[in-house]
Amino acid sequence: MSALDKLRIRDLRVRCRVGVTAEERRLPQDVVITVTMHVDLQKACRSDRLGDTVDYKAVKKAVLAECEKKTFRLIERMAQRVAELALVDSRVLQVDVIVQKQGALRFARCSEVEISREKNPEVRIQNPEVKSRVRKMGAGERRKQDE
Repeated sequence: MSALDKLRIRDLRVRCRVGVTAEERRLPQDVVITVTMHVDLQKACRSDRLGDTVDYKAVKKAVLAECEKKTFRLIERMAQRVAELALVDSRVLQVDVIVQKQGALRFARCSEVEISREKNPEVRIQNPEVKSRVRKMGAGERRKQDE
């Protein structure tokens, strides 16, 4: 099998509550997220149809919805949730997620975590509402594009 192609959502700005202390979590703050999805894009490259690729707009919407409504203590946990959302699409075989927290350290532009996760049948989104939302958004967007 040849190397997988990559679909990337770069520098997605998200307002969320994240921090170890209650004071850090008191007000929403900006984090920057990059999601790289490893997928075979050959079919989409030939067909030019949204239904043959990962709907990255649906992934973006799911990430925003999840991160904006939840409170996280660690950016590591946030990165894991983003990875789980990206892996909902069966075509995504691996995902790399970078979460940057601006201004977390004095004299540093940001603190950052990067994780990589592979497709694993044991990894499941715990919240069925989020899983359903991702699938519905992807299906709805594909229907619009294909019309």
